[in-house]
Amino acid sequence: MADVVLTRDARGWTRLPIAARIGIIYVVARVVTTVFLLLAADISAQGSRFGEGAGVGDLAVGWDATWYWFAAVNGYPAELPLTADGGVAENTWAFMPLYAYASAGVGALLGSWGAGAVVISLLAGYGASVALYALLRPRLDAPAALWAVAFFASGPLAALFQVGYAESLFLFFLFVLLRCLQRRRYGWLYVLIPLMGFTRPGILAFALLLGIYGVWRWFRRRRDALPTADVVHIVALGAWATVVGFSWQVIAAIVTGDPGAYLATELAWRRNWLGEASPHFVPFEGFVQAAAFWFRAWGLGEVTGYVVLAVLVAGVAAALLWLPQVRRLGVEVRLWSASYLLYLLAVFFPQSSIFRLLVPLSPLWGALAVPKSIFWRLGVLAAALLGQWWWIYNMYALGNTYWQIP
Repeated sequence: MADVVLTRDARGWTRLPIAARIGIIYVVARVVTTVFLLLAADISAQGSRFGEGAGVGDLAVGWDATWYWFAAVNGYPAELPLTADGGVAENTWAFMPLYAYASAGVGALLGSWGAGAVVISLLAGYGASVALYALLRPRLDAPAALWAVAFFASGPLAALFQVGYAESLFLFFLFVLLRCLQRRRYGWLYVLIPLMGFTRPGILAFALLLGIYGVWRWFRRRRDALPTADVVHIVALGAWATVVGFSWQVIAAIVTGDPGAYLATELAWRRNWLGEASPHFVPFEGFVQAAAFWFRAWGLGEVTGYVVLAVLVAGVAAALLWLPQVRRLGVEVRLWSASYLLYLLAVFFPQSSIFRLLVPLSPLWGALAVPKSIFWRLGVLAAALLGQWWWIYNMYALGNTYWQIP
């Protein structure tokens, strides 16, 4: 009798439209995250960023959400603010405008910018979950693709779906872009590229993806026809993504009259760790500096840091090239992952925000969903939820130093 009931329940689940099944998974995941945030708010004490008596609403508009709100209310400075020693101070030029202003528009209907920001994050997170399923389904069976969505919706950084950060919206645009590329529906990319590009940094990684994708298609043209129209679209879209990727720097330069306004603003955050050790942007310097900085701070020596960095880069490259579970996901996901990681290596200084910066690699959840063992899948889900609580606890319950920044 129990087997009959379980079979009937399973059939009822599979009869639901996929969007409904994803919606149920997403809502359950958001309830769990809400419980974690409530616990973090309750734990928050005098020494934390949020202090005693914090509520979930306070957490939702904390950290970078404050910068997006400030950009929506005050815009972007025509004159760069300076620190006491004359360096460029942190300012809103580091935060793209689309999410900030869209949250203000929705918030005007709901009564506050924070409410608008959370609603957009929640809806975009659901849209990203549906788009991720669509992206993975051609490569994985339906249960595996759905498990990948469950990992994504419940992952260590899943609180981003409920706070005033632009990641949810960025991921939605990204997954739709990758799905369009997968289906070779190039027309949509012309519209989606600027939307993604003005949500948060990362569109230059997509430009790199398009360049590598074009080379890959060229070498496969005898097995997979490469029409002239495809060549034109790939080249044009790569150029378009590059233009969009640098346009914010140009806008910042025009408004402020300082050609280096955007890069100087981004470096203002890096100087919190390095002081004036990096007054100018040098590609790939951030990870090298971080390898020395962190391993020296941990008492392990700079050379150890360099060795670990080299081994890590080589290991990730090998996984993307040869790991069977990753290869199953298709060339678009693999090339995006490689392009985005190379982009991070070029522009980022690793610190506690590195976990958030890795979220655009979320299609790789599909690789963890490939093994069909229910024990494996439940173990991955449990590890994801444990990681989520660890992240929320550190960044929201305890977050009070530069070592605990989302």
